[in-house]
Amino acid sequence: MSPLVAAIRRPAVRPHLTGAQGGALMAMGAMSSVQLGLALSVPLFAQLGATGTAGLRLAWAGVLVLLLVRPRPRDFARRDLLACALLGLVTAGMVMLFMLSAARIPLGTASALEFLGPLSVSLLRPGGGRKHWAALAALGVVLLTEPWHGGIDPAGLGFALGAAACWAGYILLTQRVGDRVTGLKGLAVSLPVAGVVATVVAAPSELSRATWPLVLVMLGLAALSTVLPFTLEFLALRRLTAGAFGTLMSLEPAIALLMGILVLGQIPGLAPAAGVVLVVIAGTGATRTGGREPVAQAAEAEAEAIAEREVREPTLCA
Repeated sequence: MSPLVAAIRRPAVRPHLTGAQGGALMAMGAMSSVQLGLALSVPLFAQLGATGTAGLRLAWAGVLVLLLVRPRPRDFARRDLLACALLGLVTAGMVMLFMLSAARIPLGTASALEFLGPLSVSLLRPGGGRKHWAALAALGVVLLTEPWHGGIDPAGLGFALGAAACWAGYILLTQRVGDRVTGLKGLAVSLPVAGVVATVVAAPSELSRATWPLVLVMLGLAALSTVLPFTLEFLALRRLTAGAFGTLMSLEPAIALLMGILVLGQIPGLAPAAGVVLVVIAGTGATRTGGREPVAQAAEAEAEAIAEREVREPTLCA
């Protein structure tokens, strides 16, 4: 196949949206959106409770993504549909367990404990991000949260560690679904499943306290802190290795700290400020070493190579 024909068949992609740099930008956007939405959601705990807030947010997110993407059953192989459903279950667990943790322990501590999930992916997965970046990120998280200042609620600790396990599973499943299912169709299955699971868990004890103004507020928060970031993460995991993505997620506690300054007026001390610097360095190092060729482009390049070999072989035999 000639280079001209290959260029016509392959859609144009902006260079800055491909590879590790594009994945990093998408991950940063996702984390910023999540943390802003979380900061705006915390005051609703008093009215809806942690599970009610999470359940209503995920339910709205599932409705929104269904309306936007409108997946069809014939778009999925059976095993891919099962993977999407499992991703939805893990997503519901991740969101609800983190909300329950944040209701019992400081938000920074909960974020740091939840980060153990992606950090474990980075450290243990073969071919993942480099270990020294993960170690530097872990040190930064410790400085950010300053765990030496006191004890921790056992239930809050358990919920945070459960959220960490779900987050690790979420990273691996999102990459699998994103590789095998085109576009955002996988997300259009997983988020509705998460919404159903979260609604069943939250109802009727929590959701019975919802009012129409709260329902509309949660619609906006669902778009801001669930649909938008999960979409960006789907796209990011097509451009980054799971290990690099897990290490890059170390930036989330730093972004949470920044949201605390901007939204809540919380000024960090010297140790948290040093932690921000360390996680930024670790995140930068992860993006420089964790690039991943987009699956669709890799498959297309392989198909073109096979076609070229088939063309050459009869010529050589003649």
